[in-house]
Amino acid sequence: MKRLGSIFLVALFSGAITLGAYKLFLEPKDTSLVTVAPNYTRNVSLGAENTNFTTAAETAIHSVVHVKNMTMQRVYSNPMEYIFGYGRGGTQQQMQIGTGSGVIISEDGYIVTNNHVIDNASELEVTLNDNRSYKAKLIGTDSKMDIALIKIDADEKLPYIVFGDSENTKVGEWVLAVGNPYNLTSTVTAGIISAKARDLSNEGLQSFIQTDAAVNPGNSGGALVNTRGELIGINTMISSPTGSYAGYSFAVPSNITRKIVEDLMQYGNVQRGVLGIEGRELNNTSSKEIGINQSQGFYVGGVTKKSGAEKAGIKEGDIIIQLDTKKINKFTDLTNYINSKRPNEIVNVTVLRDGEEKIIPVKLTKKELLTYEVNGIEFEDLSNNDKKANNIDYGIKIKSVTNQELSEYTNALEGSIVLSVDGRKAEDVEKVTTYLKSKRNPRSQYKLITKDGQLIQAIF
Repeated sequence: MKRLGSIFLVALFSGAITLGAYKLFLEPKDTSLVTVAPNYTRNVSLGAENTNFTTAAETAIHSVVHVKNMTMQRVYSNPMEYIFGYGRGGTQQQMQIGTGSGVIISEDGYIVTNNHVIDNASELEVTLNDNRSYKAKLIGTDSKMDIALIKIDADEKLPYIVFGDSENTKVGEWVLAVGNPYNLTSTVTAGIISAKARDLSNEGLQSFIQTDAAVNPGNSGGALVNTRGELIGINTMISSPTGSYAGYSFAVPSNITRKIVEDLMQYGNVQRGVLGIEGRELNNTSSKEIGINQSQGFYVGGVTKKSGAEKAGIKEGDIIIQLDTKKINKFTDLTNYINSKRPNEIVNVTVLRDGEEKIIPVKLTKKELLTYEVNGIEFEDLSNNDKKANNIDYGIKIKSVTNQELSEYTNALEGSIVLSVDGRKAEDVEKVTTYLKSKRNPRSQYKLITKDGQLIQAIF
């Protein structure tokens, strides 16, 4: 009996050592700068009558704030001065106030909201659920994804929300939208996830969670939470002919939001990684045009020079069907996943090539390091120095010109900044080059700032 007891104690002691060693050395460490909820086994089949929303609502209400944007606008007392630039009436400054919502994501006062909520603000004020108000400072923004990070300095620890995993959300799952529509504070509405990876631009750049929870003006920047009160999205926009809720609302997924926030905290700007490919998503129509049978996935029509995709050996004609464990059925599936990654991260890309599956590890490239070429013109994104030097906040640069038809203009064009192409704002090099490659007519009208600072229009 004593021997049996000894054996039991030794086994128990050994088990404790093994568990402790795993916890200390082998268990993955969470290096997040924001709090992330643990993984759960979820049951999403419950009906509304069996689902308790109160816990989630109570958690979210206290971490959602009211954001007031105060902007100084120049007001012309004489309409002729506004139109023609002259007049005796003069101008005066007038305060314009806009409102929206925000979500506290840390106890020391970091708040995530929409870029359009705080855009052009002269002063920001945040009001908590208990009616305390604080001045806020802007930490950073990502206008492309419409996310901004601001901070308040409170005299005590603040209630905050934890990030859930938006990748694991399911269509049909119950969600709550929490915000301040029409200045009505602490408003909670319920609905289900109607769709994922929704792109309203039809350019494959957006990837929203679509819900039928009621969202109205003032909800922007508020929280979309699951039934456990975890943040799975930042409410951003509605699709409506009237400007008010008409059935559907859209949120930036939490995985993308979290990555942007951590970048802004750690680097001061957004670290955008790219595969370095271009092409089109597959469906019955596009597959017939290309002459293939595969009707889902992303067809690689070209590979960007010096990109991770080129270095890894991805080729034109490959069909991307999976990134790591994420199935790729359409372009927004691909962009949604890549937007949650950083430069130099490794992504295992599964492609169909000649009817066989191949897994190709690709190291993501920093977007700013790549150039894109169309019709013998090589474009690149603007640096912050370019923007400051020209007092602009958007545009792309012509890096080099190899088109022989433009040889006599090469020196004048190289180094110029493109502001628009055929009337479209040139905000992003990928967007511009995708548009140019889709045109049948190779010539376009460009609005340019030349190297010597002249603003010109040119057709080439």
